[in-house]
This record gives sequence, C-alpha cells and structure tokens, in this order.
Amino acid sequence: MAIEEGWLAEARRVPSPNCDERPHDEVSLLVLHSISLPPGEYGGAHIEHLFTNRLDPEAHPFFVSLQGLRVSAHLLIRRSGECVQFVPFQRRAWHAGRSSWHDGARLRTALNDFAIGIELEGNEVSAYTGAQYQRLVEVTLDLFGAYPQLDASRITGHAQVAPLRKSDPGPAFDWAYFHQRLHECQAAGLIVD
Repeated sequence: MAIEEGWLAEARRVPSPNCDERPHDEVSLLVLHSISLPPGEYGGAHIEHLFTNRLDPEAHPFFVSLQGLRVSAHLLIRRSGECVQFVPFQRRAWHAGRSSWHDGARLRTALNDFAIGIELEGNEVSAYTGAQYQRLVEVTLDLFGAYPQLDASRITGHAQVAPLRKSDPGPAFDWAYFHQRLHECQAAGLIVD
C-alpha cells in the first residue's frame, strides 16, 4: 500500500466532515482504538454513518446516546482487514478527545493535533482477527515511511492516553504480537527508513 496526498491508496474513502487543519505540520503519534456499533456487533454501515454524522438514532436503542456526537478517525480496519479511510492523514481527525501523552519528559495534551487515529472493528474483550493485525502492520509501516517522526515507540492505545474515560483497544488487543509482527516486517525490509 502507498499513501498519496494523505490517503491510503488501497483504502475505501468515506470522507468525514469531522476534521480540520492541524495547527502545526506534525504527525508524530499513532493512537489505536476499537469500535463496534451496536456494541459487540460487527459489519454494516453504522460506524461509517457515525463518522459522517448520518447515524440514525432510531436504528438501535444504543444510538440515542450517540446523537449529536461529532467524531471521526483517520482509518477503520474492519474484521476482514478492509481499510476505510475517513480523514486524510495530514488533517486532524476528532478521535482522542481529552487525552494526554508523555513525549519523553514532556506531557502533551490535545493529541488530535499531532496523532493519527486508527479504529479496529472490535471491542475490548473479543480477539481481533489475523487479517486486522496484518493490515495494521502494513498500514503502520506505510505511515512510518510517510511520517519520519513515527516509530514503534510512538504507538499507543486510547486507554493509555485517556485512562479515566476509555478502555480501548483493551486487553483483547495483543500488543506483544503486534510489535513482534511489526519488527519482523521491518527486519524483512518491508519499510525504507
């Protein structure tokens, strides 16, 4: 895969209005999330509808709680490994909310200003699929190539940057396996430093 003008070439594009310009020309953090709508159910267009402000609050009782919410992510990786992109990477998606991250000794807030948000279709307790891990590794390597400030030490979960509010991608996400696969693919030369 390649990134062209902020878009992942092989991703299906579903542009979201829930984005704006980054205040600085910085992309230096990757935040992983999980999402399923309704909770625990996979497939369908509900996530796309949420990120494009078209979610029908009457389609499911849970959706009433999301009414009026304006959120997005840069990318969704479905259970099948399909990528759906909502916001070009150089723009600010609205995914991390109130959050903070230690960048070395410096505590940073307003993470959306410099972070890329990737949603994995899933929840905190159900295993993610092999296709999702494979696609996430591929996308991450592409992002490393496009944004030199990114590396494996600059990947975190929503739970780590907003621990009192969020728990995703949760204990079901195998961080060790993801980093092992990422390292193996880097070692195999699938990324140019």
